[in-house]
Amino acid sequence: MDTDKINALKEDKGVVLVEFYATWCPHCQKMMPVVADVKARLEGRANVYQFDIDQNNELANELKVNSIPTFIIYKNGVEEWRASGEMDGNVLVSKVEEQL
Repeated sequence: MDTDKINALKEDKGVVLVEFYATWCPHCQKMMPVVADVKARLEGRANVYQFDIDQNNELANELKVNSIPTFIIYKNGVEEWRASGEMDGNVLVSKVEEQL
């Protein structure tokens, strides 16, 4: 288990958006520019972490990620929201802002 990454997520005192993706996933590829835009829009307000499930399989299993892309929002280390699949960047920003 990648405890360093899990601990980093849980110890982040604020709002964090996490995306699990795979380079071979067409839905994930479509979301890449969307997530880049979301990351820019949230800069200085919320951290955005992206994890390739092929390189972070143990972390994905520990966090019970069953499909990709999966987005999870943590607030002070506690999961507050989760969704999978393609989605509008405005939805992601809105969900993060609800937790700020």
